[in-house]
Amino acid sequence: MKLWQKDNTDPQSTAAAAKIERFTVGRDREMDLYLAPFDVLGNLAHATMLETIGLISNDELEMMNDELKNIYQQIQRGEFMIEEGVEDVHSQVELMLTRKLGDVGKKIHSGRSRNDQVLVDLKLFTRDRLWQVAEAVRRVFDRLIARSEQHKTDLLPGYTHLQIAMPSSFGLWFGAYAEALADDMLTLQTAYRLANRNPLGSGAGYGSSFPLNRTLTTELLGFEGMNVNVVYAQMSRGKTEQTALTALATIAATLSRMAMDICLYNSQNFGFLTLPDALTTGSSIMPHKKNPDVAELLRAKTNRLKALPMEVTLVMSNLPSGYHRDMQLLKEILMPAFDELLDCLEITDFMLENIQVKAHLLDDPKYDLLFSVERVNALVLEGVPFREAYRIIKTEVEDGTYVAPRDLHHTHEGSLGNLGNEQIAAYMNTVFQGFGAENVQQAVSRLLA
Repeated sequence: MKLWQKDNTDPQSTAAAAKIERFTVGRDREMDLYLAPFDVLGNLAHATMLETIGLISNDELEMMNDELKNIYQQIQRGEFMIEEGVEDVHSQVELMLTRKLGDVGKKIHSGRSRNDQVLVDLKLFTRDRLWQVAEAVRRVFDRLIARSEQHKTDLLPGYTHLQIAMPSSFGLWFGAYAEALADDMLTLQTAYRLANRNPLGSGAGYGSSFPLNRTLTTELLGFEGMNVNVVYAQMSRGKTEQTALTALATIAATLSRMAMDICLYNSQNFGFLTLPDALTTGSSIMPHKKNPDVAELLRAKTNRLKALPMEVTLVMSNLPSGYHRDMQLLKEILMPAFDELLDCLEITDFMLENIQVKAHLLDDPKYDLLFSVERVNALVLEGVPFREAYRIIKTEVEDGTYVAPRDLHHTHEGSLGNLGNEQIAAYMNTVFQGFGAENVQQAVSRLLA
């Protein structure tokens, strides 16, 4: 029976209730397993606060803390489960406390609603997963910078409109995606800081007559601050998920674009790089095939992730303030998305480590026209007005007298001869440190000590 459920022994009503439960619960119990360790952390902080305002004794607090830490260890060992007939993770943890501690366990819900309990769990979960994503993005970033430095002199055709345009390099190509991830990290940091605000104490969205110490639970859980207004604390549900998924979608867009480049560059028509056999598959009838399946699936998976912020937008559309059951469905959108993106980041790092770059690509005469701008600029440096220099080289190209100059002199910041990877790395370091994750880790360690 649910904690909030009324007694009803009518068989017809019982059958209807079972049908309604199947519809309303859906995958919620499955999603709630993601929240289990964070529910324990929220309980530890809440219990500590209850003792400071006199709702439980110091002895009761010690009993609660010991048992909550035991439950946390069960979760870490993979032994925790939501039992049949128990509504959700919050009820399961409270049930386990009550079995061990009797009436003492029943006191844990004082000064709290299921609404702010769910909210604090979701904030803690989202904060934790966003940091995992940040660390994974950083690993891919470091890989890209290393490959950029390794191949900074290996030239590559640059394209606009899929037409050869100007000389590029693998140093520029790898470095471009590194800087893209640094920008993406800024979006991720924004989502992290939005999740890193404490809603606990907002109750059902209208506060409590208990003298709750919300500042204390904010500090205990390592939150950067609190959602101060209790109505807004409830309104932050949906916004937190949407912002987190927007950050994930931003990273996914970068990975998707890179995956598309790899698919193109790996094809025989381009032939700029090769993938090792482990990252390709063959054909059932064509013995020569080496299909870039990993890059293609990376492209597809990340493209799907880009749609998720809109799913949240549609679920939340036209909802007034306050809690609504619609929000339960946000878990099914949010939680698996982290697993998917973390998997994509891991395989991206592996793929980038093993990509084999082809050298001397631009020696091929078919790329002669890439250097036309070099010829124009050389004339300009000799004093020829730019528009006249442009006309001269255009005429040479048309009448077949053009000769490609392959001696490149690019020196400005971010160009072929001056990649600026140190500046990009410094930018990433600044953004990465701006998360303040070390404060969170210290707070969680103190709670579990």
